[in-house]
Amino acid sequence: MKPRPIRFFHRGAVVSITGAAPTRTVLEWLREDARCTGTKEGCAEGDCGACMVVVGELDARGGLNLQPVNACIRFLPTLDGKALFTVEDVALPDGALHPVQQAMVDGHGSQCGFCTPGFVMSLWACFQRHQAAGTAPTRQQLADDLSGNLCRCTGYRPILDAGQRAFEGPAPVLDHAAVAAALRTLNDAPALHYVPAHGAPGFHAPRTLDDFAALRESLPAARLLAGGTDIGLWVTKQLRDLGELITIGEVAELRRIEVQADRIVIGAAASLEDAWRALVAEWPALRDVWLRFAALPLRVAGTMGGNVANGSPIGDAAPVLMALGASIVLRRGQRVRSLPLEDFYVDYMKNRLEAGEFVQSLEVPRRGGRAQAVRAYKISKRYDCDISAVCAALAIELDGGRIGAARLAYGGMAATVRRATQAEAALLGQAWSETTLQAAMAALANDYAPLTDMRAGAGYRMQVAQNLLRRFWLETRPVDPLPESAVNVWAREESA
Repeated sequence: MKPRPIRFFHRGAVVSITGAAPTRTVLEWLREDARCTGTKEGCAEGDCGACMVVVGELDARGGLNLQPVNACIRFLPTLDGKALFTVEDVALPDGALHPVQQAMVDGHGSQCGFCTPGFVMSLWACFQRHQAAGTAPTRQQLADDLSGNLCRCTGYRPILDAGQRAFEGPAPVLDHAAVAAALRTLNDAPALHYVPAHGAPGFHAPRTLDDFAALRESLPAARLLAGGTDIGLWVTKQLRDLGELITIGEVAELRRIEVQADRIVIGAAASLEDAWRALVAEWPALRDVWLRFAALPLRVAGTMGGNVANGSPIGDAAPVLMALGASIVLRRGQRVRSLPLEDFYVDYMKNRLEAGEFVQSLEVPRRGGRAQAVRAYKISKRYDCDISAVCAALAIELDGGRIGAARLAYGGMAATVRRATQAEAALLGQAWSETTLQAAMAALANDYAPLTDMRAGAGYRMQVAQNLLRRFWLETRPVDPLPESAVNVWAREESA
């Protein structure tokens, strides 16, 4: 591939970048090069939202898809072929404040103002999406959209009030057609092969699966980049040199989610948000863990394939996928192989990927006509935007009143996400009863020897793991199961 500059749409024009390091963040470029200093740096790890911007790209139908993004951990080359919007862009053409900004002023939604640009950008993205659809968000939908923004002084009530008030006035809509036309022109260019200087590590963004597989096989030592929600911190917090980078984000085949007759196939580059949405459509009880899996900007940037490949023992996707019986599909060149997800991990942060191999997809069997009960529970110190102390994903199939299959998977209990095979054995063939539950809870103590760390003690983790199994029984027992409104605060609010 012939090297070329990074090119994206910003402030009404196409920007061309040469010479910048492939790991230069969008936030660094905005503040230091473009001098767009409305975007702030708070945590530099995608947690607080002070750096929130909006990235637009073409969707499958050629329209404009706008998503909030943490600029502090987004690498500049990933903007190639896309549009970047910051707080400097939201004011109306006549200079008047955008309804979102005016509502923040009128509703006293800002005090120190440091986090306000990030809130404005998240609300602006929400505003654009709902205006295009002709809808208005509920207060809970606004809260979900603001899950990636931390307020340090004002409090969230006036900010949520402002979000609702913004939809009461005139409705200026971004000229989507003009931006989409600019992006189509940008995407006529060849796939990005960016080399900042002679001999320096490059950044590669192949667009087809075959091209990606060939490049990966030829550069087995290169670092694979998906959403950057973890790797970005290697740069901003650990100051690591990542070397050659290959992104999977531009491979259309890897971004697809296919709902087939017997399975759901989730491409490795499909966003966490889209992947969770597909799983929740099949298993609605997973909705809570979906909305608590990081914040919206991280879910639209990160990928489920990346979360699984990362292999963190406290990653929340792997337990759920294991409980659902998922397989992981791996590819090296033209060779493709598949294995059960629970066989993919061999030790702490170690897996069975070979040199030049990559995750192609995740395959999840659909429920079909099975009498299946599925739940997932996330326990963390903070309800939203926090790392799990324990994540439990539990699934059973009932056959004539007895348990015909059981898959119990826990994160945070061992060096890898792992199934509780002895607890599963205590369930198989038994009636789903209090006696069976007690036996399975006792067996959990033989499945795991959890550690004590900053998030939880070993004893606490074991007690929580056992209690979550009890909660699962209370919600799914044959007689008098607890309704969702009895165990889920959001369900109570929605039914009120």
